[in-house]
Amino acid sequence: MRVIFMGTPEFSVPVLEALHTRHQVLAAYSQPPRPAGRGKQPRPSPVQARAEALGLPTRTPRSLKDPAEQAAFAALEADMAVVVAYGLILPQPVLDAPKLGCLNIHASLLPRWRGAAPIQRAIMAGDAETGVCIMQMEAGLDTGPVLLRAATPISEEDTGASLHDRLSAMGAALIVEALERSPGLTPVPQPETGVTYAAKIDKAEARVNWNQPAETVARQIRALSPFPGAWCDTPAGRLKLLNARAVAGNGAPGTVISGLTIACADGAVAISRAQREGKRPMDIDELLRGIDLPAGTRLTG
Repeated sequence: MRVIFMGTPEFSVPVLEALHTRHQVLAAYSQPPRPAGRGKQPRPSPVQARAEALGLPTRTPRSLKDPAEQAAFAALEADMAVVVAYGLILPQPVLDAPKLGCLNIHASLLPRWRGAAPIQRAIMAGDAETGVCIMQMEAGLDTGPVLLRAATPISEEDTGASLHDRLSAMGAALIVEALERSPGLTPVPQPETGVTYAAKIDKAEARVNWNQPAETVARQIRALSPFPGAWCDTPAGRLKLLNARAVAGNGAPGTVISGLTIACADGAVAISRAQREGKRPMDIDELLRGIDLPAGTRLTG
């Protein structure tokens, strides 16, 4: 099948690779390079970098609203476009251009968690499971009918990173199946009940509030790991908290009980991995060899 691929972050790369091995990828669309690193030099997105390594034509328009961009897209004469975490709105002429339409890979069990941050929101909400949907795209935000779906449980050990990687692999496998079975799949409209929206993560949400229940704090820490990373201030500087579990414990919220177990409004959280400013991520035993946080120390959000 003649396919146009549209994606930007690391999540999209396994999908591009899977399509490249089985179909003719006419072009890979990605958002333009962004300034990055200390020198703030333009850096291509993970999708652009991987597509170029594979020898695929890449396109990085800032918008698809320009009629000339839309004409260039249509001129590829694709059978299908596959979109995953692209980050730009597809105008109707773009949606209409491929012969078999545009399919989107969305990292949730629609209609739950439409929007920008479904992986993090599912963990933060304490969902028991999430998954991947292959959706037929339309003008609305993640509102199109679903062709295929696959679910996976969310464990108490899952972080944003582990769930990201699992769902990315699931999406790659599911889109391959969808294209192999296309156009024989029957689109199933999303139900009108159960709709939730996964708003983009705001930086303010990364600050830990120890006056919340331990389960809520632990889910926040796991959901935002590794990026943007939940954080708190300590007498020894700011800590980015990368993994945690809720445990029994009592004390004033924000107080170190032992090691790096911190009291919350209800119970406590045991931090198992963290990162000091300017340092690499460390397991707690290693981190505590270089930082003094005795029992009774107060941490602030």
